Order: sequence, then structure tokens, then C-alpha cells
Amino acid sequence: MTSAILSVSVLLIVFCTADGFLSFGVDRCQFNSTNPEDIEYIYSEYFNKKELLRFSSSVGKFVGFDKYGKYQAEYFNNNTAYLEQMRNEKARYCGRNVPNDNNCILSKSVEPYVVLSSVPPAPGHHATLACSVFKFFPKEITVEWQINGKTVTTGVSTTDVLPSGDWYNQVHSNLEYTPGSGEVSCVVHHRSLMKPLATVWESSMPESEKSKIAIGASGLILGLILTLAGFIYYKTKSRGRILVPSS
Repeated sequence: MTSAILSVSVLLIVFCTADGFLSFGVDRCQFNSTNPEDIEYIYSEYFNKKELLRFSSSVGKFVGFDKYGKYQAEYFNNNTAYLEQMRNEKARYCGRNVPNDNNCILSKSVEPYVVLSSVPPAPGHHATLACSVFKFFPKEITVEWQINGKTVTTGVSTTDVLPSGDWYNQVHSNLEYTPGSGEVSCVVHHRSLMKPLATVWESSMPESEKSKIAIGASGLILGLILTLAGFIYYKTKSRGRILVPSS
């Protein structure tokens, strides 16, 4: 799983209504797993949304980003007792919060559902299929297209993962293809799935073409029914006639 900020705590907020200045400090833990080696503790101080000062456990000291921040960083780095305290914050702060966040949030997952549809092609362009994947968590996901069981990358465009609200996500991928080239499927890989979720396009023919064929087939069937009815009526009337000799 990619790096994620999972724990944020506002430590200090000072607001002066006269001048509208806002100063605050934030503790956070960035991690790829619950392994201590994959965890980084970061403390930052901000003034009017601008980061002035940062302590990172991977660096082991304070770093300033402007004149005032550098002055503060030098002051804190020379305070050996405070610097040692900050170096222990990773074990104290992240050691408690990371396992809790992982168990309560990251260990959960929601299976996606897939909607596969055709997009009317623009003049002079190939037919296009759209694979829309909805309602999945977490957001790490892979969408691939296959034709006859083989992965294709040509003519494929995929959006970034988009938030849907309530922790859910969505992503959309398009494939330009030639109708009749083979069985087309959209394959989704996600942590919630025991195996990849493959959705097969029922026909490689665009919806417009399928509609034309359906209308044509309906007309043909109706014509056959009317022809058969006429033939039966003719035979019935022929059997009811009486032939009279002319002589």
C-alpha cells in the first residue's frame, strides 16, 4: 500500500482576531506498514497555512523553511533535552496510533462493482467501451483491459482514482477497439477481491449496431408470421371450394 497520512493531531492553535493570523502545530505519522522501520513521525509548525518548521524522525532534528523557522530550528536543536524528547515521539505517538488506525481503518475493504458500457463513437473513430468501477475502499486499484484473455494497452485511457464520498472511490477506464476483434473484458484488481474481477462485454458490437439488428430481426420475424398466416388462410379457403363440371 502506498504511503498514507493516517494520524493527524492539532496540538496548538493561537488565533488573533484583530490581525487574522493563525498559528498551529501538527503531529502526524506516515507509514507503509505497522513495521516501525516503515513509520515516519513528523511534527510541523504553520503560520497562515505556511509551514515554518518541521521535525522528522527520519532526519532526527528540526529544519526551518524561512528566516524565522530556521531560527526556531537552531534553538530547538541546541536544546538537547527537548530534541531527545522529540526523537522518542515516534515510539510514543506513532507506536500507539498506527496499529489502531491500521486495525480500525486500513484492514477494512469494500469490494468494487463494475459497469461496462459502450460509448457512441465519434465520426472517424473506433468503437469505445467504458469500464466504470464504483464504491471500493481502499483506493489502491488496478484496471486492465483484455481481448481474448490477453492484456492490451493500446487505445486505453484511465482516470485517476476519484473520491465518491463516505470513504468510497471510483475510477473510469476507456478502450478503443475494433468490433469483432474478440472477447473483450475489463479486469479489476483490488485488495478486497479473492481473485481479479473480470467483466465480459457481451458483444463486441456497439449498442447502436445491436439496436439496428434487433429492429431488423423483429421486422423479419413479423414478415414471416404474416406470410405464414396468409398461406394458412389461402389453404383454408381453397379446401372450402366446390368444383362444378362445365359440361
